Amino acid sequence: MEYPLLLLVAAACAAAAAVWARSALRLQKVAARAQVEFGRTSDAATVARSAFRKDVHSTVLYAVLAVAAGVGAFLRGDSSWLFSLVVVPVVVSIVFGRDFVRDSRLAESRFELERRAEEVLSQEDLAPRRWAERLAPEHLPDITGFEVGRVYQAGTGMMAGDFYDVFRVAPSRVVAVIGDVTGHGIEPSITAFQAKYLLRVFLRQYRDPAQALEELNAQLSALDRDEEMISLCVVVFDTEAGTVRYASAGHPAVWLWHEKDVRPLRSTGPLLMLDPAGTFHSRELKLDSGDLVLLYTDGLSEARAGDQLFGEERIANALRRDPGAHPGVLVKSLLEQARDFSREPITDDIAILAIRRD
Repeated sequence: MEYPLLLLVAAACAAAAAVWARSALRLQKVAARAQVEFGRTSDAATVARSAFRKDVHSTVLYAVLAVAAGVGAFLRGDSSWLFSLVVVPVVVSIVFGRDFVRDSRLAESRFELERRAEEVLSQEDLAPRRWAERLAPEHLPDITGFEVGRVYQAGTGMMAGDFYDVFRVAPSRVVAVIGDVTGHGIEPSITAFQAKYLLRVFLRQYRDPAQALEELNAQLSALDRDEEMISLCVVVFDTEAGTVRYASAGHPAVWLWHEKDVRPLRSTGPLLMLDPAGTFHSRELKLDSGDLVLLYTDGLSEARAGDQLFGEERIANALRRDPGAHPGVLVKSLLEQARDFSREPITDDIAILAIRRD
């Protein structure tokens, strides 16, 4: 053997040729399938054939180099002429060069289309989250004199129907609102959005939350959406009068921690949009420093373990066990308890809101 190093080069080139050949065989199958499923002139079939041809070209190139190096290792004298065989794949490159460039442009075009499609899908996925953020914001404004905790867990639907709000309507009055629109999808979500922001307007017009609910009910009922109803509770904290005044439209019991006891604030009127002429009432209770109101939607109380519901009493007992917990800790603990209780993933939206007077 005249040139043992060339033999090593030949072995390496043969191994590379084998790798490219395996890849070419696989791409040949892909190209054949693309041609059958999408047609010979389709973009998918064209790109697949181009990739196959390029792998065949690489296979031939390395195979020629392997043969040239292998033969050259055993020949005496000048064997460099063997490497002139490389002209074969070079000619192939020149002949099919235009096709390769055209196919690369097509691949670039397909990449741009896929990138734009991915952007659209990303925006479609982001839109429900952005919408939910308007209804159940992750961050609530700091309200001087109060501690606020919130938590929201989306259900299986794309769009949320639960919402909450906390805002100041006067220097000494703060409002907490929580609501739930029946159904899932874009329509209930739009109704929830309308209800939330219309209620902000009415609560600034009317000092009594029951009046605000009556006006909201009249406005929403005029939309003629017979399939939708809203359960909703409004709680107004008045630090100057030392009271809490509430009105509830068919909403699950809200719990008030007051004088070392937990008491329910139950419904004071029908569901919104059930009756355009529905009447609502407000109730007023004493409010002391350290008192806390816990509001939630029915996704929490209706979490299931078989036929058994998580229920209102478990919620009240959680507040009894640790009434001094920070509202943010309390709401997260409640959500974890409901998850632990439920034997299956909770499919309904859950919103929990806790607000304590300092």
